[in-house]
Amino acid sequence: MTRPLADELLDRLVREFGAARDPERAVGAAAYMRDQFAFLGLPAPAQRALARKVLAGLPAPTEEELRTVVLACWELEEREYQYFACDWLRRHVAVPGPDFLATARMLITAKSWWDTIDPLATRFVGGLVRRHPELSARMDAWSADENKWLIRTALLHQLHYGAETDTDRLFGYCTRQAGHPDFFVRKAIGWALRHYARTDPDAVRRYLAQHRDVLSPLSVREAAKHL
Repeated sequence: MTRPLADELLDRLVREFGAARDPERAVGAAAYMRDQFAFLGLPAPAQRALARKVLAGLPAPTEEELRTVVLACWELEEREYQYFACDWLRRHVAVPGPDFLATARMLITAKSWWDTIDPLATRFVGGLVRRHPELSARMDAWSADENKWLIRTALLHQLHYGAETDTDRLFGYCTRQAGHPDFFVRKAIGWALRHYARTDPDAVRRYLAQHRDVLSPLSVREAAKHL
């Protein structure tokens, strides 16, 4: 009988990542993240190499297998397992349907910090919304949520849309949260605007000129960095 994909993958993942543990490097990685999470101490190149070994010969997942694995990764203590989940979701963003956004929300609001929020926002949620445009209404709701990480995700989900960016939503979200007190929201506003300026710098210049009095100095500085 063939072993379930999720079980096989998770066993490989814990075995391979655990065997490569570097306790000394783990201390420094945890300190860099303000000691919010435990780490195995695996540098990014090692993580990528080990992930290739873990996934070798395995088929693409179904939506349910994707959900099972990423939620299990979020339950594991060390941060590298959450990084693996983010990368795996990005690789298989074409697999899940719109209902998977509820799972993404769970990942965004648990063990939250920029290091998982940003890849989830820009590479997974953004891809999911692009494939299922009806989810844009959920981004509208997230942009007004009390959770700063959902706000950041809404602000950043169009980061790689380029000319396909819905500018009414982009600028509308930025204006809605212009006075937000949190650093990560203000930074996301600037990042989203700066990135869109690669596509339409004049539109961003006009927006900044019209809203400079309500945007934080951080947001303006980040947005105008290459204008």
